[in-house]
Amino acid sequence: MNKLFGFFAMGVLMLTSCSEAQNAEQPWIVDRFDDIKVIRYEVPAFENLTLEEKELVYYLSEAAKCGRDILFDQNFKYNLAIRRTLETIYTELEVKTGDEFAAFEKYLKKVWFANGIHHHYSNDKFTPEFSEAWFREQLTKYINDENRQMDNDLLCKILFDKELYASRLNQKEGVDVITESAGNYYEGVNQVEVEAFYNGMAAADANNPEPISYGLNSKLVKENGKIYEKVWKIGGMYSPALEKIVYWLEKAATVANPTQKEVIEALIKYYKSGDLKDFDDYSVLWVKDTQSNVDFVNGFIESYGDPLGRKASWESVVNFRDVEACKRTEIMAANAQWFEDNAPINPAYRKKEVKGVSAKVITVAMLGGDCYPATAIGINLPNADWIRKEHGSKSVTIDNITYAYDKAAQGNGFAEEFILREEDRERAKNYGKLGDDLHTDLHECLGHGSGQLAPGTKGDELRTYSSTLEEARADLFALYYLGDEKLVEIGLIPSLDVAWSQYSDYIMNGYMTQLSRIELGKDVEESHMRNRKLIAEWCYEKGKAENVIELVKKDGKTYVVVNDFVKLRKLFGELLCEVQRIKSEGDYEACKALVEGYAVKINPELHKEVIERNKALNIEPYGGFVNPEYELVTDAEGKVTDVKISYPANYVEQHLHYGKEYSFLPSLN
Repeated sequence: MNKLFGFFAMGVLMLTSCSEAQNAEQPWIVDRFDDIKVIRYEVPAFENLTLEEKELVYYLSEAAKCGRDILFDQNFKYNLAIRRTLETIYTELEVKTGDEFAAFEKYLKKVWFANGIHHHYSNDKFTPEFSEAWFREQLTKYINDENRQMDNDLLCKILFDKELYASRLNQKEGVDVITESAGNYYEGVNQVEVEAFYNGMAAADANNPEPISYGLNSKLVKENGKIYEKVWKIGGMYSPALEKIVYWLEKAATVANPTQKEVIEALIKYYKSGDLKDFDDYSVLWVKDTQSNVDFVNGFIESYGDPLGRKASWESVVNFRDVEACKRTEIMAANAQWFEDNAPINPAYRKKEVKGVSAKVITVAMLGGDCYPATAIGINLPNADWIRKEHGSKSVTIDNITYAYDKAAQGNGFAEEFILREEDRERAKNYGKLGDDLHTDLHECLGHGSGQLAPGTKGDELRTYSSTLEEARADLFALYYLGDEKLVEIGLIPSLDVAWSQYSDYIMNGYMTQLSRIELGKDVEESHMRNRKLIAEWCYEKGKAENVIELVKKDGKTYVVVNDFVKLRKLFGELLCEVQRIKSEGDYEACKALVEGYAVKINPELHKEVIERNKALNIEPYGGFVNPEYELVTDAEGKVTDVKISYPANYVEQHLHYGKEYSFLPSLN
């Protein structure tokens, strides 16, 4: 999946929370801790669905919740043991007061949010603010032979030794990214061995016009000198959770329309076989289903968590169509060939025929796995280039999630603090939401689906930099076309002020304000943040002679100001041309130079300033969600007559409930 994340909205949505004093007046925010706010989202028009569609949402939502343990385990092999130990202590604690408990509770909340002990975005291991002595005392009191998940000394060493398993995902240049990453996708192997293993598979598949995404659904291990895959399937690794997922998918198939029933049954077949050819067959069926009102994502989809971009994390999104909002994406899809034909890239790398572009605006009904609690605001699937070329892709923008972010952000003082010019603030106020939505639509609907590889390019040549480059490519496509009069002509925007609002926001965030999410002294590691920084800093440097982008100092504060929007758009086009060339040709060295030159290192003085200014506003840079709850209503004979929806507002209770009712894997897998 190519994702557009809500807490940064690809660098354009500055969606952040209100101050503590305003929290009582913000019913959208249900919890806040550390650098995180937790928001509730509503599911408008759920009551308008047919009974069969409501049931389908219910069953798919149950399946979405059943995969939660998989992601915890994928993120780190000891995550489940640690989470269960922390939850046991939390529920059994007799005295829930004092500084030590408060620090412990915050740590547990962070573990739930990140699906493990490493930050969901920076990938750095959390540092407990409670003492080891206090924690060992609780272990003695509440952990015994019956509920012990792992050795107490090992547990304490993992939690309190900063150097041990320090990063879930280490992509620093010059390190072995496999052995230096704590993610649970590999064990006993190093980077050279992994690359050799999968290069051998790819070589054997070199002439296949429908190449398999080798490694997508397995853990690669070396035992007794032998390297092999532990496949994630029923009967294989993660089987107990997958069995529950399939149980609910089978229920879903009974109320799905004939087309979607075929899709669901293909997914079930894949979960049972673990065969990636079955996954491709399912993906083709899924992408062709453009008519179903209720839709879903469920599976091993996203490869951002793997330093080599092969292994996919488990995730799920259940949704249905926002009919009114879909009108704008339908216009985009209808004009897809025009956008492709006029892209500022080498004509050889344009698609001669754009196939199967499907785009819609959706209402999310349930988030699961790697989409919960933090989620994307846009999705484009499938990932396989050959499927996208031959069958097309499906793109969605998640409207009720962006709406919830927007509500939670009102009155936070961000614009007054970071946007220098009044005209830019006014433009953002008038056109910011529309620009955000259209940027997401263009990024997902057309950006990821655009372009094609050169003959002989396999698609995996860019290795650790592939995710950053792909997100930059889709972002640049969206930014370039936002400033095109074509959007005015086809009725998507009233004027180019919508684009200029987005340009100002994007460059400011990519160059400066997103740095508030990174610990002082650290490099930029996360692919989406690298992408935005790359674009902003490249455009600043290339446009410096003409003062296209200016760094303004006023009252000791730094502001990023766009002085020439037309010339900035031209720079977006030039960079898009080069980025597409790099992807199409698989030019690793050029990609490495671009990413390492513009996307990684941070100016320490600017970094410190941004953190201090953001902290003064009491704005948490990250946001996530609590899910709604659904309940089947039955008559005296047990026949389903309706599905009720409710909106819980307690973050802790939801995670304790999930841990009790939707946890199916052993503590160590």
